[in-house]
Amino acid sequence: MPVNAPNNNLGWKAPDFKLLSVDGNNYSLNDLIGKRGTVVVFICNHCPYVIKIAKRLSFEAVELKKIDISLISIMSNDVNSYPDDSFENMKIFAQKYNFNFPYLYDSTQEIAKKYKAICTPDFFGFDKNLNLQYRGRIDSGVINSNNNDIKRELFYAMEQIANTNETPKIQNNSFGCAIKWKTNE
Repeated sequence: MPVNAPNNNLGWKAPDFKLLSVDGNNYSLNDLIGKRGTVVVFICNHCPYVIKIAKRLSFEAVELKKIDISLISIMSNDVNSYPDDSFENMKIFAQKYNFNFPYLYDSTQEIAKKYKAICTPDFFGFDKNLNLQYRGRIDSGVINSNNNDIKRELFYAMEQIANTNETPKIQNNSFGCAIKWKTNE
């Protein structure tokens, strides 16, 4: 059963982090922010919703980078209950889908909680001052559709934010698998 991320709580500041990337380095938010904006997306390796958008995510990261907006992905699932999401499998997943952006491991789930992430994928679009302006989906493509006329909602929203500093009026909720929270803490 898919879970919807809320998109009505905007304007808050992006919490900082220091997380391990699949490239073996640790990064803070400030190491990775874009000059004109930053997208933080919570994903995982096993979710069919993430798998469905993985190639489009790689494409959008390249396109966003062209307009000085960075994309950062974070995996926060409980890997003991979901071993497909392990750090080693994150490396494989990133390589398989040609991730040219950081794929970070939130082993404590602290960062997902600070961002109030709900599902995978869950998109957070921040302006150049790291204020949340977008909490929508990547695009109009849905998991069970073969529609090739996909509206690039994330890209155009972030372009609008970068150019006008205005929050897009229409934001469709992202949806996907619920984040797999640890139960013994």
